[in-house]
Amino acid sequence: MSSWKDNIRKVVPYVPGEQPKIKNIVKLNTNECPYPPSPAVEKAIAEQSKNDLRKYPSITCGELKTALEKIYPVTDDMLFLGNGSDEVLALCFMTYFNSSKPVLFPDITYSFYDVWCDLYNIRYTRVPLDEGFKIRPEDYYGENGGIIIANPNAPTSIYMPLESITDILDHNRDVIVIIDEAYIDFGGISAVSLLEKYDNLVVVQTFSKSRALAGIRVGYAMANKELIAALEAVKNSFNSYTINSLSLAAATAAANDTVYWQDCCSKIKVTRERLIQQLDALGFDTLPSSANFIFTSNKNINAKELFEYLRKSGIIVRYFDKPRINDRLRITVGTDEETDKLIACIKSYLSK
Repeated sequence: MSSWKDNIRKVVPYVPGEQPKIKNIVKLNTNECPYPPSPAVEKAIAEQSKNDLRKYPSITCGELKTALEKIYPVTDDMLFLGNGSDEVLALCFMTYFNSSKPVLFPDITYSFYDVWCDLYNIRYTRVPLDEGFKIRPEDYYGENGGIIIANPNAPTSIYMPLESITDILDHNRDVIVIIDEAYIDFGGISAVSLLEKYDNLVVVQTFSKSRALAGIRVGYAMANKELIAALEAVKNSFNSYTINSLSLAAATAAANDTVYWQDCCSKIKVTRERLIQQLDALGFDTLPSSANFIFTSNKNINAKELFEYLRKSGIIVRYFDKPRINDRLRITVGTDEETDKLIACIKSYLSK
């Protein structure tokens, strides 16, 4: 006899980084910005709160699109906005990856990719990174149903130059290639400059990292207008009002304050290099980072043990118990004060 349980979709979900409620914790595990949002954000939210929140938010997101058009070489019909880049990417998978051939992405990358494939019954192949944890463009030359690459990659933090992305695009003109640029503002050049040449390219970014707005959940895709129209059609068949009015106001204010945004990125880059140098002096091997986090190991230290020691000491970083990377820790770049506490704690561990 069958049961209703037989008809429930069963998937292995994505496991997000821990969000502890402990006071005075040094939280370096989810790549959030260590600095507050632009002061203009608080003002915009307060002003929007005075408006009539009983009404639905703007379906066109016109003001936010206008702000983004001032930053990127796109027009409003080349922009798609969603409830965080995770929703944008999920809708991209649903919209663009409908071939019988497998979607390709690295074996070590954002672990939501295979979750979406499993959820939407999309075939996929994990393509191994090389020994230095870098992507080899030639590994993506074969037949496939689409490609998605995080650049800079996570959790490795390594940036792939535009020449390599162009190489992949040149060998894959008949499928959609998505470049997930959640961390692009911390190093490297955005692939958005390639949109004019490649009509099969989709670039996805977020307000969660460099603009310090992980809590409002706004992300966006940039592509040619035909691809964006297809994405809009799928979204509007699922949920027409994905971004609330307060989030729209906050994101627009943040996008308009480019000086503050660039200043935050600059400070994070300086602290990142200082952190890497201090870890190098302690015998760590840190991959070259173009993100707001680092990926590091020490051949004389058990990564899981250090992770647990740091946590007991009030410092949370990220440990992945997976092949090839279970000897490394991913550490978000915090403030200088948080970095000092981290280094002091690691020195304490080493002196045991």
